[in-house]
Amino acid sequence: MAWCRWILLFVSLSCLLCPLYASEGDADPVYRACIEQCEKTGCVGGKCFQHCKFSSDGKPIDGPWYRQEPLYQKWKQWDCHSDCRYYCMLAREEEREKLGHKPLKYDGKWPLRRVYGIQEPVSVALSALNLAMQFHGWLSFFILVYYKLPLRPNKRTYYEYTGLWHIYGILAMNCWFWSAVFHSRDVELTEKLDCSSFAALIGFGLILSIIRAFDMRDEASRVMVSAPLIAFVTTHILYLNFYALDYGLNMKVCVAMGVAQLLIWAVWANFSSHPSRWKLWLFVVGRSFAMLLAVYNFPPYWGFVDAHALWNVANIPLTYLCWGFVREDAEFRTITLLKKVK
Repeated sequence: MAWCRWILLFVSLSCLLCPLYASEGDADPVYRACIEQCEKTGCVGGKCFQHCKFSSDGKPIDGPWYRQEPLYQKWKQWDCHSDCRYYCMLAREEEREKLGHKPLKYDGKWPLRRVYGIQEPVSVALSALNLAMQFHGWLSFFILVYYKLPLRPNKRTYYEYTGLWHIYGILAMNCWFWSAVFHSRDVELTEKLDCSSFAALIGFGLILSIIRAFDMRDEASRVMVSAPLIAFVTTHILYLNFYALDYGLNMKVCVAMGVAQLLIWAVWANFSSHPSRWKLWLFVVGRSFAMLLAVYNFPPYWGFVDAHALWNVANIPLTYLCWGFVREDAEFRTITLLKKVK
């Protein structure tokens, strides 16, 4: 059966999505020697850094006020060590490229070039675009259910899942906001916020898929489904923030919940007679292929476009499809309920 083949595909994807995060570049002796030399001299090649100058007691000397970085730019937190690592990485990769060697990962990431202090400019721009797409989708849904479709006498919508999709939209916008911040500057705080918001979005997406696919309308059923999943996701987020910030573990947990969510939508679309189920099929297929970008994590093109940036690109049309289905589902359910009332 078709849905059995989809189950096999999703299981295969979940097994594949276990990327390795060890960085060969960090162990490169030339790279390590460059960092040590930079922290002593404050220079890499012909480029020197003012904040790599230290006094006799080991405190950094920032120089006169007019040579210091403006306050509005200090959020980047580029210090001597991080600048040395960045420019040594670029210098080492230039040497390796001349020798015909492939790029290496450093600190778990491919060598990406900064622009005005922004660590991953392409991913930042695409995250912001995804945020705008999520806002547009949520706003169009809000206008539809409250201003275009008829309301109940108590001014509530006929669509039973309005509140759930509002929560989903808020979590999605929050997720893409922190994604943009994280790709602007990768520090512990921004990574925690990015991982936590992504886990919260995927976890709630799983809850929403179960409630909608099984058409759960009473509060008791919804609580029975939501409570254990909310407890699991909350525990996972607390673990990341207060015990160990394990990016690999977070990816595995999110991929498992994401695969389960897609599997539920695929099975429901296969057996449902919903007029917009074809959009769900496109969403499921598109998201499944987008996941492959996490498996084949290739080196960046031109120092800016990596697999994660393309993952962000893939999410733009998928967001449009998702909210398109939600709007049509609201119309379908409202019309169905109005016919029953009449």
